[in-house]
Amino acid sequence: MVDTMALLLPFIRGPRTARTAPPTSGPLADDEVLLDAPDARLGPALVAAARGDHEPAAALLAATRAAGEWEHRDRYTARLAAFAHARPEWFDSWRSAAPRDPDGLLVDAQLRVDRAWLSPARAELLREVSPLVTAAAHGDDRDPVPWRIALDHARGSQAGPKYVEELWEAAMRRAPHHYGCHVAALRYLASSWHGSHLECLDFADRAAQDAPADSLVQALPVRAVFAYLTDGCGPELPRAQLDAAADRAAALSALLPAADPWPAELRNLLTYVLVRLERTPDALEQLRLTGPYATSFPWDRFSDDPLGHCLRVRAELRTPSGRPISGHLGRVRSGDH
Repeated sequence: MVDTMALLLPFIRGPRTARTAPPTSGPLADDEVLLDAPDARLGPALVAAARGDHEPAAALLAATRAAGEWEHRDRYTARLAAFAHARPEWFDSWRSAAPRDPDGLLVDAQLRVDRAWLSPARAELLREVSPLVTAAAHGDDRDPVPWRIALDHARGSQAGPKYVEELWEAAMRRAPHHYGCHVAALRYLASSWHGSHLECLDFADRAAQDAPADSLVQALPVRAVFAYLTDGCGPELPRAQLDAAADRAAALSALLPAADPWPAELRNLLTYVLVRLERTPDALEQLRLTGPYATSFPWDRFSDDPLGHCLRVRAELRTPSGRPISGHLGRVRSGDH
């Protein structure tokens, strides 16, 4: 088991497997906390990829496409692309074996967009990626995930609002409550309306009101609040709106399994927002529900060591004084993608 887990670093840190852990009411030791732990479906695909075998990853994405599991497909695509960036051999083998595979095209589009974002020549590289994003969108007409990638691509290439509106409408025809597309749209609005956090929060609120109670879109307002809390520009937003966004995300969190990798990012983000709003008991409840699962977002927006940053916040949140965290919640860093 140690050797198998070692193959997944830096995607997992810690001694446990990616199985769902039982909820705990007590504090966890630092070495019990996992960073970006994959769920039970993604974990074996990553292990196989680390050994050079692409077939489990291909089968996983094909299954999500067949079942229309668009939220899982989106998250798995992003994780597999990140792994391919660090360990490309298995992915190169996949693309060579099946160059027209819609799932391989999807991961390739995500990988190329991610690489372009890291380059000073971002806009030029994103233009070169456009045909691949288009090819991914033609892979399965039901799939909204290529349109989420296209929205990210449009933001990076500074596309105009009319073009982005067309992408948005295409995405919504396929999956009107797809969280990833909503996050991509929110990021575009934030970059276009820098400092206009009220407009971004209004967009997020309207989307959440239209979505089912168990949809991840219920967490969109708290994403908008996060942007506001870490931006430091624009007019002050009413405290009631900030609390309402946090309450909406907390209600969603209560519907999802405790101590599970799937909702961990939502709960890490909500913990940050609740701490900033000085709602310590509510933040502690999110820590209980999160269990051992830390996620890079939002902590990588403040530190090159997201796990260490998360652990410091967790520790200070549990201090006897209950006065959390003066020095560990800072401004978001540039280069967000």
